[in-house]
Amino acid sequence: VGMIVTAMAISFGVGVGMGPTATDLLQATMASVPVTTDNSLPKVTSVNLETPLGVPESDDLHEPAGQHLLVDIKGIEADFLDSEARLSHAMVETVKQSGLTMLSYHCHKLIPKGVSCVGVLLESHISFHTWPDEGVITLDLFTCGNKPLIPAVGTIKALFGIPRANDEIHMQWSHELRGFRNKNKNRESGSSTDSIGTSNNYAVLDHNTDLSQMIWSPIDCVVKEQIVSTLTKYQRVDIWDLVGLEETPSYQDALKHNLQPGDPRWTNAEIVSPTRHLFLDGVLQSESSSHTEYHEAMVHPGMFSHPNPTKVAIVGGGEGATLREILKHKTVQQVTMIEIDSELIEIVKEHMPYFSDCTDLVGRADDCFADPATNLVIQDASQWFKKEFGGDSVQPTFDVVVLDALEPEMGSPISKALYEATGTLELIMKSLTEEGILAIQIGRAPTILDPRPDIGFNAPRERLFNALESLPQVQAMFVYEDAHCGFAEPRAFMVVCKAVSCRKRFYATADEMDYFIYDRIVRTNSKTRALKYF
Repeated sequence: VGMIVTAMAISFGVGVGMGPTATDLLQATMASVPVTTDNSLPKVTSVNLETPLGVPESDDLHEPAGQHLLVDIKGIEADFLDSEARLSHAMVETVKQSGLTMLSYHCHKLIPKGVSCVGVLLESHISFHTWPDEGVITLDLFTCGNKPLIPAVGTIKALFGIPRANDEIHMQWSHELRGFRNKNKNRESGSSTDSIGTSNNYAVLDHNTDLSQMIWSPIDCVVKEQIVSTLTKYQRVDIWDLVGLEETPSYQDALKHNLQPGDPRWTNAEIVSPTRHLFLDGVLQSESSSHTEYHEAMVHPGMFSHPNPTKVAIVGGGEGATLREILKHKTVQQVTMIEIDSELIEIVKEHMPYFSDCTDLVGRADDCFADPATNLVIQDASQWFKKEFGGDSVQPTFDVVVLDALEPEMGSPISKALYEATGTLELIMKSLTEEGILAIQIGRAPTILDPRPDIGFNAPRERLFNALESLPQVQAMFVYEDAHCGFAEPRAFMVVCKAVSCRKRFYATADEMDYFIYDRIVRTNSKTRALKYF
């Protein structure tokens, strides 16, 4: 046995000594890989450097925070996905068109197919891997600083989304904020009229915003399309279309596509109509699929708490849906709408016209803003009420005031001026007639898990309640909730009364309320009910 073991050891040693080395094997492998000439690869000249290399334009790059964009695309031409030169060119162009700085990159042609690339940026990196036979590429782009990455999504799709024959490009993506950013500094800097991407207002949008959680972060979406993303003088406005992977057709989708029993499209998102979302400073305001439920819940409990509202004021409400609901009351002769942001009104008119559509209301103009009863005032509401009702001898004007501004918990300068300034609330109550009503949307409904009201998320709302309770004009306050407004959590609303008599109407029975609706609400040209859910 010993002799056998010794012989095996000698044979192994001789074999290793005389066999190919690891270097030989590596050289043999590399020899079989097609070599791409340097002339076919793009040079690293991705952008014209405005500043010396390594000197950022702002302090944003020094902050320990960044953005991470993950992109998956399928349906791409196989030859493109197997070409180191073409893919390198697309990568360099993506960096250039995104306004980033390429320092160096390396691509490697794989055996039998596929390419992996990584690029080192002044801002961080870009990398991807391809599967030519499957027509798939997965790409990630990470940058430091607050320069927005969302615009790069369209650039990546245009440069890498080369469709193969008889196929369509399908893309899914996710955007995440990484690291630790100074959110307080960014919030204090406010909005800007500069072009998108140059204002620190963009960085206010973090993991906690509705825009991030509902749109940017989820990757499993069939449709995720940016319609508008801009900064007005006062706020950031975002409008997005979204279809989730697990969504199924609505009743309207079924009618549109004539779905029959057994049709497989009932169980997937193939024909689902996108839901359009409106965000202000990252906070969801309304959706195309539930704007009726939300605005009916906000407006009509307060309107029906007054016996005969003829003059109404709206604070905010730039999308026009609150105005639409108020004009459904045929007693209303004048609606004064005080909105600070005229740009918001025009943006929503263009991209979400159904918010201010009064075509079905008998006796009203097709455009709610064009109705003779509408008086649109473009001004800061706090200043307007101070000017109109700040004197000692002014007379009450409004039967109902609907406060449809940013939610109290947002903490923005606009919301603080309205919800936390006792002087403004006092002037609003002063503008109300003897049986006047103030209707307010007060944001997310509290849960049993929330801390006590005066601390945490609900503290601004508690300060609003305390401010109203301190006013001698306030005789009754009612808080109610609705869980069908399209938000992830139920929304809360409040009706504030200047006279105790409003209790009877607020607590009206179902039969009494049916009569109020029949007696007061306008008829429709379509012969359907003007109020769909109330």
